[in-house]
Amino acid sequence: MNKQPFDIDEVMTRIRAAVSRYPQAAMFELFAEGFETPFELLLACIISIRTLDEVMLVCARKLFELGRTPHQLSDLMPAQIEAAIKRSTFADRKAQQIHTLAQRVVNDYAGTLPCDKEVLVSFQGVGPKCANLVLGIGCNQPNIGVDVHVQRITNRWGYVQEKSPEKTRQALEEKLPEQYWVEINKLLVPFGKHICTGTRPKCSICPVEDICRQVEVTESR
Repeated sequence: MNKQPFDIDEVMTRIRAAVSRYPQAAMFELFAEGFETPFELLLACIISIRTLDEVMLVCARKLFELGRTPHQLSDLMPAQIEAAIKRSTFADRKAQQIHTLAQRVVNDYAGTLPCDKEVLVSFQGVGPKCANLVLGIGCNQPNIGVDVHVQRITNRWGYVQEKSPEKTRQALEEKLPEQYWVEINKLLVPFGKHICTGTRPKCSICPVEDICRQVEVTESR
């Protein structure tokens, strides 16, 4: 079957409609619930590492019941933080990271986490993906958060051809219109969970099947 020319505007429009029936990506859902500060979103992203979104949401909400500011969380014991996020992977390590991070924000930044990528990635446990998501969602700065879904799907489309998240991010920054830099993660997380899955993607119901190059897709539904 001949594919239609790849039009990113058309792709984003179709996917936006297709994922409207599914739960939002977890960090965007927290933001919609009122957990809007860069500090809160950064903690949520730390909790999310190697942890299902559904579990991260439960853990983040429990943690924010104990405190939502650097001052409040720095006054807790790491064991209290660990108890709140115990369902997440590496909860003990993350609890210590969160406690240390809260203390640093209090001591070094007067209790307000700055919207500065260099500052964000200086914290233990924070990589480019989390930093970019926080800057995009919580700071209203155009940044691309490349997780497993964005990495897989944009390469499967044939839109970029890269093997690592960092290289994919760089390629997208050169090619993707800036208006989609934050939204691409918001859309492709639910799209990747429910339609364009890692194995046996549901190409038969995919809204962009006629556009997607289906790179390395050997079996689909």
